[in-house]
Amino acid sequence: MDDFIVRRNNTERKFKLVPAGSHLARCYRLVDLGTQKTDYMGTPKMQRKIMIGWELFGEDDEGNPLLTEDGKPMAIFKNYTMSWADGATLRKDLQSWRNKAFSAKEMDEFDLKTVIGVYCMINVVHKATENNVYANVGGVGPVPTLIKQAGLPEPVNENQIFMISNPNMKIFETFGEGLRHKIESSPEWQMRGSRKTTQAPSGFDDMNDDVPF
Repeated sequence: MDDFIVRRNNTERKFKLVPAGSHLARCYRLVDLGTQKTDYMGTPKMQRKIMIGWELFGEDDEGNPLLTEDGKPMAIFKNYTMSWADGATLRKDLQSWRNKAFSAKEMDEFDLKTVIGVYCMINVVHKATENNVYANVGGVGPVPTLIKQAGLPEPVNENQIFMISNPNMKIFETFGEGLRHKIESSPEWQMRGSRKTTQAPSGFDDMNDDVPF
């Protein structure tokens, strides 16, 4: 779920690869992944993670629209550690997105849910391994004024927020197996037992694109 993958040694493509380059995008998904085990320079760490997802608009270099086989916008996702540290990727991407650094007060009061529905520019980079090619989010930036003046595209995907503390199981069931397994492996999910609820919010419509957050 984190990346779109093309398997070189298999003619069957599981996902259509998002083209490299800069693309207009809209944030439509925010997923609480719970605490996940990571490895930093050989040292295991437990860190709280979230996933942000964007739907993409526009065309590739050959003029083909950025659509999946079912005609919906292609999407891309990135996992983040929930951290305001100076070098944290989440802080870096959010500040680049809003084109403004956070003050200490803003960091104390910031609600990550406010990014839902907000447009941006996504820089997609490809990373090749021995058997796969991955499309990753290399950076996030604001939408140029000229694009805003021309008119932003209408949203396509429903806005989704999934929180382990109050999980919307209808949204959870739409996730791929890998994403569901990641969430279920977190101690936050395991501690909640068998309780299930569908009360988590799923969309926000009254967003201000000029001052996103």
